[in-house]
Amino acid sequence: MSQATQDLISSIFQWLALVFIWVAGIVVLFLTMTYMVDRLQTKHAIRRNYPIVGRFRYFFEHLGGFFRQYFFAMDREELPFNRAQRAWVYRAAKNINNTIAFGSTRDTKKLGNIIFVNCPYPTLRKDAVSPKCITVGEACRHPWTTSAFFGISAMSFGSISKPAVQALSYGAANAGVWLNTGEGGLSPYHLQGGSDIIFQIGTAKYGVCDAHGKLDDNKLKEVASHKQVKLFELKLSQGAKPGKGGILPGAKVTQEIADIRGIKVGIDSISPNRHPDIENDEDLLDMLSHIRAVTGKPVGFKAVIGSPQWIDDLMQTIKRRGIENAPDFITLDSADGGTGAAPMTLMDDMGLTIRETLPMLIAALNRHGLKQRIKVFTSGKLVNPADVAWALCVGADFCSTARGFMFALGCIQSLQCNKNTCPTGITTHDKKLQRGLVAKAKSERVTYYAKNMMYAVGVIAHSCGVKEPRELSQCHARIVLDSGLSIPISELYNADTNKPQ
Repeated sequence: MSQATQDLISSIFQWLALVFIWVAGIVVLFLTMTYMVDRLQTKHAIRRNYPIVGRFRYFFEHLGGFFRQYFFAMDREELPFNRAQRAWVYRAAKNINNTIAFGSTRDTKKLGNIIFVNCPYPTLRKDAVSPKCITVGEACRHPWTTSAFFGISAMSFGSISKPAVQALSYGAANAGVWLNTGEGGLSPYHLQGGSDIIFQIGTAKYGVCDAHGKLDDNKLKEVASHKQVKLFELKLSQGAKPGKGGILPGAKVTQEIADIRGIKVGIDSISPNRHPDIENDEDLLDMLSHIRAVTGKPVGFKAVIGSPQWIDDLMQTIKRRGIENAPDFITLDSADGGTGAAPMTLMDDMGLTIRETLPMLIAALNRHGLKQRIKVFTSGKLVNPADVAWALCVGADFCSTARGFMFALGCIQSLQCNKNTCPTGITTHDKKLQRGLVAKAKSERVTYYAKNMMYAVGVIAHSCGVKEPRELSQCHARIVLDSGLSIPISELYNADTNKPQ
């Protein structure tokens, strides 16, 4: 080896040694400063007693959720949605084989499980028919008719991103299903795909309010002028936060969102916990009639039920005032519904789920002779075919999901919807993160999920011996009791769905 080469190698080692000393010095200085900060601060006992090392507690606590989801949780024990539920949606959205082998991992004897009653002579493919069309608002100037029984539940532009709204719009149009705008107003992205739209009016009346927060008839007419807008839905309450208005963190309020909603950029957007101009059932029916008169389109309301008595009181008020004052539809939300941001105590402890309230509502509509007049939408964790088939059995006319379609878009249940850091670009307005969500590509998954859902519900219906899903009734499902045995859901609910038995 030449002297020049030896000198070069020696220089390199000297340079590396110098770099190492500098890095080591910086590390030591950083650790010393961190040690002093932890030792002197007074907010965190663990860090004060165990400087530096105590910080790992928070790091591992953060990682724990991800490790449980991917490595430790069983297929059917995770919440809010377990791996088995999500896996079905992912496969349906990708339009790949959704069969399983060997045996079910579901505990079929678990209390509350729904079991469908197979027919000894199931419906042959040649005898199956398409779902029948249902008309909402037959007496309106512009009624809405559709054969779809499954669609996209309310997600506002703001709580979800521009490419997410675009993907849902295109996907819904291609699948022939509807798209609910959520309470954030009508954005141009909702209209891009050409799907049927349900325009939701929240308690802040975003997009249709005047400078004082009151309903603006001119803006209402402007929204109604779009042919794609088929229904108007007045939101009284939402599943994840009954009694609390919408919450859009200021980090997600961009200039565009502020313009559409009529709010200030970067400021938390907090909707009132109810409509200030609706104090009772009379006010509710007055408001629905007013919106219907202004727009000429079917109008209904969305609510989470807390008191069974309220349902009967409302039905009696409708009958006393006259059936023309009835809502054209009711959207029943479940207390285990989802949202972008809500107080934990409301999400955990407030309201009743649709497992309890859907049978209540259907029974009340039948008792008062209003089932044909008032159509029923329902939502709340209806992400798999069995969930939707159950709702149809009980008596719902339409089913919808928001989080199911979020999974179709690629949601990984990272539980960061209330931040601006969604890693899949669905609930963030960070352009770098949105880049991962390509609207046209993801719209195909939205379409596949909707179509495969309706097909799979059809498979259940045919196995039950009926020709199409809307022929399902309470005689086609049973519920498991604590003994492990099951009874027909009609015995538990004690309600006549007014459907063919």
